[in-house]
Amino acid sequence: MAFAPPEKQPDQPSRDSAESLARATPANGVSTADAEGATEHETATAGGNPQRPYRAFTTNPLRWDLWRQPTRLIVFVTIVELCALAGLAHEIAVAGAPTPLAWTRFAILVVGATIHVQLTHRQEERRRSRIISVHIDLTAVWIFPAALVLPVPLTLLLVAIIRTQRWFTARRPPHKFFFSSVSIAFAATLAHTTLTAFGPIEWTLTSGLGALHTFGALMLAGMVYTISQAAFTGGFLALGGTSAPTLRNVLGSKADNLLEVVTVGLGAVTAILLVNVPPAVAIMALVTVIFNRLAELDQLHADVRTDSKTGVFNMRGWSESAERALSRTSRADEGLALLMIDLDHFKWINDTYGHPAGDDVLRNIAQTLDEATRPSDVVGRFGGEEFLVLLPDIDEGATELAAERVRRAIADLRIATTDKRGGEAIISGRTTSIGVAVYPRHGTTLESLLHAADTAVYEAKESGRNQVRFAPRDRPVDGNAAH
Repeated sequence: MAFAPPEKQPDQPSRDSAESLARATPANGVSTADAEGATEHETATAGGNPQRPYRAFTTNPLRWDLWRQPTRLIVFVTIVELCALAGLAHEIAVAGAPTPLAWTRFAILVVGATIHVQLTHRQEERRRSRIISVHIDLTAVWIFPAALVLPVPLTLLLVAIIRTQRWFTARRPPHKFFFSSVSIAFAATLAHTTLTAFGPIEWTLTSGLGALHTFGALMLAGMVYTISQAAFTGGFLALGGTSAPTLRNVLGSKADNLLEVVTVGLGAVTAILLVNVPPAVAIMALVTVIFNRLAELDQLHADVRTDSKTGVFNMRGWSESAERALSRTSRADEGLALLMIDLDHFKWINDTYGHPAGDDVLRNIAQTLDEATRPSDVVGRFGGEEFLVLLPDIDEGATELAAERVRRAIADLRIATTDKRGGEAIISGRTTSIGVAVYPRHGTTLESLLHAADTAVYEAKESGRNQVRFAPRDRPVDGNAAH
């Protein structure tokens, strides 16, 4: 991965291509800073101080943004890079001179990777600029087979060629780009060492036992390649490389990691083709270009339904999922409830700490809602400082317990952020007013349930805030939502 805070924007690392940066954009009139990012598994989460000028492209290492990061992050990056570089130097020293066959395979991979990178760089730029957690740029399709088939020096040379091309198209902070490149090179070396430990590999896959042996070796090498990059990138982000160190932002979503696994799998296929039918590697160049396009389309589809600031559903995505859940509930004659969650005195946070701090609060609340609810529950951002949670297949007693669990979880949060001057700050003790509507008691349509829950929120606020209130109506309401 590599760092990309768009490859994400200026503040993050990547895995197979994890890199990210943060840039300021207004969100529904509540805040002005947003996080976007990327990785090769490029890790994309907003990091650093949004109020500090971005000096990503200075050629003077002493002016790199790295030195403005938390001390623990600087120590982590330094130790990882020194250890990785020492390991790479050792592998180069003990490796023999590449054979003519190795050079031929290397040339084939260079041509395929160059075609892939050059034909997809605009797609990658667009994806990085929109990504909120981890970005996969598919170059593992070329780097992983190099780790499997080529000697370490040629693998590292291929990584250097690919990363150099990315540098001229990705525009990211030098320290993140360098860390990402080193982590990719080291992960490839670890994968090569893992495969070598299995002894001779039968690439022709003709016999049953030989094929099983090869499959197991490739699987383990792929796991080492993927997990090592995730560890490097996750460590970077968790120690200060992102202002929102949530599990999703640090390790990526399920879809992000599934895409990386598929990419590594394609890399294994490329290695088999490279050994047995070298001209067929051209097919993989075409596959990666098409796959890149499909990944962009999938991301565009997700972007339409996802709130870019928090990573949960926006109103469009939430409404679509909620309508489907309500339809299933109606057919099965089951229970269902709707929670409307309004953060108390949210404007005070923006006024006191600044809008970037407000954004951090929103992101942490969204993550807390994900963790405090069931996988079947539908979490979304209603707008501003309000969130919605639809709870299918639930009775009224369980609904009250769920709402109280959410209220307490938010009250217990300690959110690390920055103040208006860029100094470290902790926001804690924030309260919420939660309105609850139950199907079919308070409504039989999504609009009527929203209206009832909204009324309950106002009652909670008028009664002193920091509490859960059920809607007062005892019969279905067919009106529209108040907001």
